Amino acid sequence: MEISKELDKLLKKVEKPARYIGCEINSVIKEPQPGMLRFGFAFPDTYEIGMSYMGLQLLYHVMNKEETIFCERVFAPAMDMEDCMRRENMELFTLETKTPVRNLDFLGFTLQYELSFTNILNMLDLGGIPLLAKERTEEEPIIIAGGPCAYNPEPLCDFIDVFLIGDGEELLPKAVKLRRKGQTKEEYLKELCKLSGVYVPAFYEPEYYEDGRIKEIRKTWEHAPDTIERALVRDLDAAEFPQDLIVPFIEVVHDRAVVETFRGCTRGCRFCQAGMIYRPVRERKPETIKRLAQAQLDSTGHEELSLLSLSTSDYSQFETLATELVGMCREQNVSLSLPSLRLDSFSFKVLEEIQGYKKSGLTFAPEAGSQRLRDVINKGITEEDIYSAVKQALELGWNHVKLYFMIGLPTETQQDLDGIAEIAKTIKAINYELKGRKGGRFNVTVSVSNFVPKAHTPFQWEAQDTEESFRKKHDYLTKQLSVKGITFNYHDTEISRLEAVFARGDRQVGKALARAFELGCKFDGWSEHFNGAMWKRAFEETGIDPAFYAQRKRSYDEILPWDRIDPFITKAFLMRENERALQEITTRDCRQGCAGCGMNRKAECMPEEDK
Repeated sequence: MEISKELDKLLKKVEKPARYIGCEINSVIKEPQPGMLRFGFAFPDTYEIGMSYMGLQLLYHVMNKEETIFCERVFAPAMDMEDCMRRENMELFTLETKTPVRNLDFLGFTLQYELSFTNILNMLDLGGIPLLAKERTEEEPIIIAGGPCAYNPEPLCDFIDVFLIGDGEELLPKAVKLRRKGQTKEEYLKELCKLSGVYVPAFYEPEYYEDGRIKEIRKTWEHAPDTIERALVRDLDAAEFPQDLIVPFIEVVHDRAVVETFRGCTRGCRFCQAGMIYRPVRERKPETIKRLAQAQLDSTGHEELSLLSLSTSDYSQFETLATELVGMCREQNVSLSLPSLRLDSFSFKVLEEIQGYKKSGLTFAPEAGSQRLRDVINKGITEEDIYSAVKQALELGWNHVKLYFMIGLPTETQQDLDGIAEIAKTIKAINYELKGRKGGRFNVTVSVSNFVPKAHTPFQWEAQDTEESFRKKHDYLTKQLSVKGITFNYHDTEISRLEAVFARGDRQVGKALARAFELGCKFDGWSEHFNGAMWKRAFEETGIDPAFYAQRKRSYDEILPWDRIDPFITKAFLMRENERALQEITTRDCRQGCAGCGMNRKAECMPEEDK
């Protein structure tokens, strides 16, 4: 089947046909040459979500700079398009050349969220590629995966040939270019293991106790590395970053120019995986950031610029950078977005300049309802910080405050739940005190997520709440926050449990994943598509107990599925942080002195300006 001709017929039958046509400004089309390696960057969700992910733009740019590599994009088709494709026997294809993915040399999936795992299997199936790695022939593409979820690769080990752990912009092209003509897959994978950051699951085999715990993860090839050290980009300022962003034809979730100011975080929130696995902090220079920003605006025509980091205002030269970017954007009539700000006086000054009279909602993330629990999670903010920031916001004219909390955190009590409601009500009272009845409409939105223990964090050993416990807490908070002017939202309990199963799962849960896909599960992160009954059936039919993975507290001496992965944060540090959490003792920000996480064995941890 010639996909391009057949595709034209299907596009008339689906919503948003521009998802599937390619040819956007700054997309890359190469003429395939003998010896050229064909790589498909696969995002296991729809075009609008995938095209909002800067990692895709970055790796697409880096890969296509290589003369011997042609990188194309592949997205999960929406339900209507998939129905048409299956009906017409059309295989999954690349956007750039409409090549069937099974004809590529590599198909690489980014693992951003555990609830996208069934989409990976669905995309393999749509592409006519056997799901199980052991059933694929030499002619089928090598399946690669990377991203934050790869730090616990085990749930996907039956389906993925190789995982890349850590920063990908240097490792990925190096790994792909190792492939040589005439080389078998096994020969290639053995050679690939010599690179830092490469985990080949076929070279490791877990053995289990009768109760389901891991007894040993033994090597099936003696030369496989004992531990897989993550790949690390040491000089972010010198690293590649895209200037010619692909400009989507349709509106996507984040349709703007984006520059990463720094990578990593120093704050040490104990529930946060990103804050652990992206250490150390590595910054770009202000002049580099401005140059990249201007180049992106020039090449795309975007009318919005955003800065990317885990905490924008933790950039060491934030005030200077923000002031200069405000001026640059104002001159060009471009809006500036500064997410994840620490709401101090300078940040409010910048926000006032950016937003003027068009003030959107301000976002605070206290995470916990009491100072005790904020100390447990090492959040590092007080109620005074919150209320002081709210007062400044109200005085400057903001009329909508968003609050983000997490429930089910280790050591949580009833008083911590009461504290969530108390903070929201107190903010309402502050507004009334400052403005009275003539202050106009003022809204507080409280959003609650459910705690999910993640690998390589101090809370990786902790149990998740039961579904019944979460539901009771949601019901309680719903009653407590039934106040005029307060909106309460919470995350789906079943989805949170499934996330925990795969966040801490081992190779066994892959059986349930495969069965869930066979039953029809896909787009599980979308509430309108998630089917809890089918997942329950998948677990029952494969003999997998979700509670064993999600709701079981683990001991320090238990072998964890991800123990062979070395993020450069020591297990001793994570244990120590877990103990400090249980004792309600905080650990200082790394910028105020080394916390002893072990990262400084491998890299410079702090920008020179902060030493």
